[in-house]
Amino acid sequence: MSRSTGRFLIIDYNLSRVDDVRHMSAYARERHGTEVTLIRADPSAVDAEICDEVIDLDPLSPDFVETAERLLGPRRAEFRAGVVFSDNAVQSGAVLLERLGLRIDSAELAGGAFCKHEYRLSEAAHHKLLAAQRLLVPDFVTVDSREGLADFARSHPDGFVVKPTKEGNNRGVVVVRPGDSLDAAFAEVGPYLEGGVICEQLLPYRREYSFDGLGQVSFVTEKVSATGRYPVEVAQILPARLNHAERSAVERAGRQVNWLVGQVDGPFHNEIRLSDDASGTAVVEPNRRPAGMKIWSLARWVYGIDFYHRWVDAAFGITAGSALPEPLCSAATVMLGVRTDRAFAPADVAPGATPFEDAVAATAAAHGLLPHELAVKEFAWLSPARRELHATARDNADFAAQGCVVLTAAGADMSEVVRTLRDAWPDALDASTGRGPRAQERAAAAPLEPTTMMEAAR
Repeated sequence: MSRSTGRFLIIDYNLSRVDDVRHMSAYARERHGTEVTLIRADPSAVDAEICDEVIDLDPLSPDFVETAERLLGPRRAEFRAGVVFSDNAVQSGAVLLERLGLRIDSAELAGGAFCKHEYRLSEAAHHKLLAAQRLLVPDFVTVDSREGLADFARSHPDGFVVKPTKEGNNRGVVVVRPGDSLDAAFAEVGPYLEGGVICEQLLPYRREYSFDGLGQVSFVTEKVSATGRYPVEVAQILPARLNHAERSAVERAGRQVNWLVGQVDGPFHNEIRLSDDASGTAVVEPNRRPAGMKIWSLARWVYGIDFYHRWVDAAFGITAGSALPEPLCSAATVMLGVRTDRAFAPADVAPGATPFEDAVAATAAAHGLLPHELAVKEFAWLSPARRELHATARDNADFAAQGCVVLTAAGADMSEVVRTLRDAWPDALDASTGRGPRAQERAAAAPLEPTTMMEAAR
C-alpha cells in the first residue's frame, strides 16, 4: 500500500450530501494520494468511515476560525488542499483555508453567498452597473416585527416575499399575496427572526433557472417550482430549454453574481429569474457550493463530466478546460411527495414494491417511450423516519423521496415527462402502501387466504 502524502481538508457539509463527500474523499485518496480530514459539528459514525480524520467543530460558532486555527495551524504543512462544502461554512471556512495558506476564493466576499441581506446590499451598492447589464435589483428590507412586515406590505400592494436571511432548502420562504394574512406570514418566519428575516418585492419574471458550474465551466439548469404560497423547487431539468438570447441573458446574470460574491475557481449555483422576452433577469439567490437536488449528477449523465472530481483537482491547483461537450441526453431530478397531508415512513411501502420504477414505467408508456429510453438513475427516500408530510410541500424537505431519470429518446420533451412522472407518482406510492383505488383493485382481485375465504363463506 502506498503511503499518503498530506491531507485534503473538507469543511462541513449538509447531511444530504454525504454520498458526495464519500465520492470526493475516495477520489482525493486515489488521485492525489492524500488522507482526508473533515470538520463539522457533531460528526457521525459514517463521517469517520468515509474520512480518515474527523474534527468536531461548528462553522457557525463565533470562535470557529480561531479554534480551528489553534488545532490545525501547527499542522499547516500537512494540508495540501481544501474545500468548503456548506452554506453555513462558506465564509468562516474560507477564512480558515486562507489562514492555512490554501487555495480558496475570496473569504471577504463570501458572506454574500450565505446571507441574503448581505447579498442584496452588495447588489444595491452596484445598482447602476447591474442595471446596465439588465439585471433587476429588487426592493428589500429586513424586518423584526409584525409592524415592519405591514410597512413593507403597504409599499408593495401587489405582494412580496418574506424569508429567512440564512436558511436553505426554501425553509421559511413565504409568498404574501394581496389579501393574505400578515399575522400568518409573520408567524411562519417567527422561528427565524433571531438569524434575520428579509422582505423582498416579487420578482416580475416567471421563468427560473440556475447558473451552475465550477471555475470557468458553466451550464444552465431549468428549475420547476411550485407557484403558490410556498415556492418550493419540485424538479430540475438539464439541459435547460433555452434559445441563444435566453441562455446569454442567464449566463450574463450568473457571471455578475459570481463577481459580487467573489467566485473565481470554486463551485457556484446562482438562481436566476428570466423575463419572457429575455430582456431582463433578476437574482433569487447566489451560492458558492455545488447545487443541490443532484444537479452535478445530472451534469455527469448529460455532459460526461464529474464535477466533484474536478472540484478536488481545482483545490489542488489543477484546472481543466472551460469548454462543455455537447449533451448526451437530458436528465431530471424530481421531488416526490404525498397525495394528502399525512404521516409517512418508507416502512409503509410493501416489501418488494418499487413505486418509483412503477411511476417511471407508467410515464414511459404514456409518452410512447421504450423502457430503455426513460431510465431510472437514482432513487432515495428523504428520511427513514416517520414524518408528517404536506400534500403541498412547504420546503424541500417536505417530500417523501427524490428520483432521477435520464431521457435518451430524440424529440421527447423532458419537461412533459417530468409533469407526467409527478402525476403518476402518487398513484404508484398509494398502491405500494395499500392506499388508493389501484391498491383496492389489487386487493379485490387477489385470491383470498383460506381462513379469509372461510370467514367470507359464513
